[in-house]
Amino acid sequence: MKDVNILKNNGVNVEKSLELFGDMETYDETLETFLNEINEKINNIKKYKEIADMANYAILVHSLKSDAKYFGFDKLAELSYNHELESKANHIYYIYDHFDELMDETDRILNIVRQYLGKEVIKKEEVIVNKDKTILVVDDSEVISTFINKLFNNEYNVLLAKDGMEAINNLDNESIVGMLLDLNMPNVNGFVVLEYMNKNNLFNKIPVSIITGVGNDDIVKKTFEYPIVDVLRKPFNERDIRKVVEKTIKL
Repeated sequence: MKDVNILKNNGVNVEKSLELFGDMETYDETLETFLNEINEKINNIKKYKEIADMANYAILVHSLKSDAKYFGFDKLAELSYNHELESKANHIYYIYDHFDELMDETDRILNIVRQYLGKEVIKKEEVIVNKDKTILVVDDSEVISTFINKLFNNEYNVLLAKDGMEAINNLDNESIVGMLLDLNMPNVNGFVVLEYMNKNNLFNKIPVSIITGVGNDDIVKKTFEYPIVDVLRKPFNERDIRKVVEKTIKL
């Protein structure tokens, strides 16, 4: 016989759920179905977050919220609801800033359910950390810098520079394995950095990719006069920036 205290002691509002399901037998059967189907939903939530598809993301976190409310997962329901509202408002940076919180609570609930149903508890995979490697992000936009830092600070040191001069002053950092460089910045722009690196033969040491909101194609084409790796136009999503960082570092 299943021990309902496993649920109750971990904050699951079983009494509220029984108002819907009627009895524990029906609750348990439906909980089994939920557990069998949840992985696909979570994978799709992650996918839509990575490509910044807020419309489909909102639909899926709404569904997660509904599931959580049915089963008495009150905290998960609240977090999912917040994500639903913010994604509908297209507040993508809220989603990125609070996504780990949503996934951590989801993982916690799923392991409680697995324990209750007598199934194997799944340990969270460890992230491979390369704190001896640094990514230099050169951009005067705090929004962009914060976004990139949020994505990569569990894997790399992320060094932020607000203009070209700050970037140049950090180029002697031996741990830098790649640079993401904006073009249009105050004081010293990205082309000054590119020219400095070219004159000092630094491209072989530090591979560079351009991240830019410049709409003029001729200006962007000019960057390829230098041995850069790639150009990524703003606004970009998580999947795009991860591909560029991986490509840059591999080079």
